[in-house]
Amino acid sequence: MTRPIPLEVSDADLALLTDLYQLTMLQAYWREGMEESATFSLYFRKLPASRRFMLACGQQHAAAVASRLRFTDAHLADLADTGQFADAFLEWLAGWRFTGDIHALPEGTPVFPNEPLLEVDAPIAEAQLLESLLMNLVQLETVIASKAVRIVQAARGRPVVDFGLRRMHGVDAAVRGVRAYRTAGLAGTSNVLGGLRHGLALRGTMAHSYILAHDDEREAFRAFARQYPGTTLLVDTHDTLAGVRMVIDLLDEEPALDIAAIRLDSGDLGELAAQARRLLDDAGHDGVKIIASSGLDEHEIAALLDAGAPIDAFGVGTEMGVSADAPVIDLSYKLVEYAGTPRLKHSPGKVNLPGRKQLYRRLGDDGRYAGDLIALRDEPVSEGEALLRPLVRGGVIDDAELALADAAPERVQQALARMPEALRSLAPGESGYPIALTPGLERLKDT
Repeated sequence: MTRPIPLEVSDADLALLTDLYQLTMLQAYWREGMEESATFSLYFRKLPASRRFMLACGQQHAAAVASRLRFTDAHLADLADTGQFADAFLEWLAGWRFTGDIHALPEGTPVFPNEPLLEVDAPIAEAQLLESLLMNLVQLETVIASKAVRIVQAARGRPVVDFGLRRMHGVDAAVRGVRAYRTAGLAGTSNVLGGLRHGLALRGTMAHSYILAHDDEREAFRAFARQYPGTTLLVDTHDTLAGVRMVIDLLDEEPALDIAAIRLDSGDLGELAAQARRLLDDAGHDGVKIIASSGLDEHEIAALLDAGAPIDAFGVGTEMGVSADAPVIDLSYKLVEYAGTPRLKHSPGKVNLPGRKQLYRRLGDDGRYAGDLIALRDEPVSEGEALLRPLVRGGVIDDAELALADAAPERVQQALARMPEALRSLAPGESGYPIALTPGLERLKDT
């Protein structure tokens, strides 16, 4: 009988979430007896054209996952069926464990080209296997967090809520994306599983279908508001301003009715928000807030606020959930040291920085970022904060270091406050942020 194919990927299967060449290289390392310690560095070579920094996210989660990887009997049977692996190698793989160290940036750290988000020190077969998994995990959350933080910046302190679940690229992205949203500083999510799993407040309104299912829009509003005190009502199903007037009539008819906000989801959001605000204020309901949604991104939000639109909060979906303008970064995981010898790739346009590294961030007299310094890990550096921290030692996760991820939203807000104006700009362009190499690393790179 054919074995049923699971529709989901469980954590127990992540050892197989790799490219074939990782496993074939592992078998070659095993057969050749290559088991010296290696260091791999995870970084990106260039920023997307629409970004002035990336927000590192997912690396602590990825390190924790790496420390738990195991090959099950079922995995080994599946690999045996490919005919590409020796029985003795599969027996060795059954005992595979990550026993190395991982140094990582705390989640929510702004990061720039060629700066390591994490480095892995381990016997080469252990470090090699992690490549595809680490890149996948860190790529997704870093891309989404970097888009989300721009939207938070554009909102200028107004709450932003995630509405993007239905158009994100698969269930894994939808759930883990909420973790990135929390890091970036979103106020809530409509995604129930993601919000509950990653500690982001659940927020939502109603769909147009609820209104359409009723014969009378006003009575639909009344029923929903009675059921959910403090609710937000969607007023644009038929005629937006007529919907606002219905809300005002309900509040006048039932003073005890608790309607916290109205939501605008179509049309000229700026003009409609202004007219709705006037109607609500003139009727004495200035406490009812206005929420806007409908295909928004950071540029549209900024334009609305620049024009003085009286919008109190934003619901953002597709543009943020798929990072539509920059859905990928040029992430790489490269061998930079093996058996105590620095390794350097010389391919045109793809040169890496050799050796084990540390990243230092300097502050100017004004308390703002003044520049970064990439150094060899053991090289003495007299200024700046060392950002890469030991997260996994001897294959064991440091729970105290892992807990730093919980403070990621606060770390992001502190970082934004310390950024020069050029880095905070939402416009395309070069940030001019200085990144230098120490003399020791410069010499090694030129060897």
